Amino acid sequence: MIKIAPSILNCEFTNLKELISLVEKAGVDMLHLDIMDGHFVPNISFGPQVVKSIKKITKLPLDVHLMIENPQEFISVFAHAGARIITVSKETCINLGEQIEAIMKERLEVGVALNPQTPVESLLNYLDQINMVLLMTVEPGFGGQKFISSVLPKIAYLRDYISKNRLTVDIQVDGGIDLNTARSAIENGANILVAGEYIFGSPDPRKAIADLRKVCALSEKKSAGK
Repeated sequence: MIKIAPSILNCEFTNLKELISLVEKAGVDMLHLDIMDGHFVPNISFGPQVVKSIKKITKLPLDVHLMIENPQEFISVFAHAGARIITVSKETCINLGEQIEAIMKERLEVGVALNPQTPVESLLNYLDQINMVLLMTVEPGFGGQKFISSVLPKIAYLRDYISKNRLTVDIQVDGGIDLNTARSAIENGANILVAGEYIFGSPDPRKAIADLRKVCALSEKKSAGK
């Protein structure tokens, strides 16, 4: 089943509680929380206190992407704030194995993100230790960017590698997701879609989610028939 993860980076924060309740009732699978420090990416978002507050108002799993330098210093902090999944960006990790181990020690699901220009091959030796690969389909830092289609072959390559090696690893995509790009991402092997502007920028987020779910079902069926 394809999973939908609304990114709250695109939320109107004065209505955060209401919007989270809305997407939860609309049947999304998790919430995606981008933690930005203004160093690794040229933007600042929010910290563990906001994550802790969100945890109190939803039963949805919190998918936390640490777009920060020195992520090892904050893994435990965000684990205790309520994360279910913690994803570190490979580009920030001097020793990725240590970061993976630190997340595992917190008994959380492990994700590793790759920026659009980072080769998938750099992560292959770690796939048996992680739960999810996040392939960024925009340059990280800001919402509302255009989907980078050159990432599609990377999705396909990674899905093929995972299948051939009988691994159980999700492929998440984040950036520029709409009905068209979702279709392309799924048909190339992605199974978790992070969508921010498409959902929260819509005049009717419920309909946006329903339409995306329809595309997911059709694209998944087409992929299964290949």
